[in-house]
Amino acid sequence: MPTYEYRCERCGHRFEAFQSITAEPLSECPECGGKVQRLISSGAGFIFKGSGFYTTDYRSEGYKKAEKAEKEASTDKSEKKEKTKKKTETQSKPK
Repeated sequence: MPTYEYRCERCGHRFEAFQSITAEPLSECPECGGKVQRLISSGAGFIFKGSGFYTTDYRSEGYKKAEKAEKEASTDKSEKKEKTKKKTETQSKPK
């Protein structure tokens, strides 16, 4: 259900109302009882969920390349740590 924004023509009071799409617009100000006008508002931002609608689906090519390089660098570091750990373990074992 959307939130609609209203403004009183008499006192200038602005307020929002959470209403069904099929509900009739409000006509009376809750403050002074004057006539209200429904305003056009920008609404809330939203993100589609589902195949083809993730925000990461539309990243720039530069961003994708940088992300790939970063992943490869972190994988290389992990592999080096693992090799060093294995090497240290084999050297420290008694013969």
